[in-house]
Amino acid sequence: MKTKTIALLAIAAVVVSTAVVGMAMAAKDGQAGNSNVAHLYLYEKDSGWNIVEDGAWGKMKYNLAGPTFDFVFNGHELEPNTDYSLIYYADGWPGDHPGALIASGTSNKGGNIHLAGSPDLGMDLPDSADANYPDGAKIWLVLSDDYDGTNTKMTVWNPTDYLFENNLITYEDTDV
Repeated sequence: MKTKTIALLAIAAVVVSTAVVGMAMAAKDGQAGNSNVAHLYLYEKDSGWNIVEDGAWGKMKYNLAGPTFDFVFNGHELEPNTDYSLIYYADGWPGDHPGALIASGTSNKGGNIHLAGSPDLGMDLPDSADANYPDGAKIWLVLSDDYDGTNTKMTVWNPTDYLFENNLITYEDTDV
């Protein structure tokens, strides 16, 4: 009897730990439980769109709904002292309609960047004119020199210098 109890407890421990690991993996990108907060990882990718191991990366925390797009983004292993723009890239090229500039800033001498804000995007993500609608929106960190923030479009293509989303996101603008 004691052996069966120990065996059942061991099996239960494996099931619980597997479930916890599975939940942690699922929460890596996407919604955090039932809250209004979600996370998105951005990565440096190679020409086959695979994540570059030990490459540049970033994490964005954002609200899934609200009158403004509340977010915090931290990027790492970037080019030092370089101007970057965090953008909503709406497919197709050059992403000008209905793309959006979310924020811009300069990486520090260590290659890190911190961006935060609450821009009023004036639209849901993805916008219905985006080729990815209704699946989700692409969020990229690009060189500011390669992006026209006024016309919200890419002007040059240097993908080895950018960070790309790991998953598409959705956001509901509650006052549109």
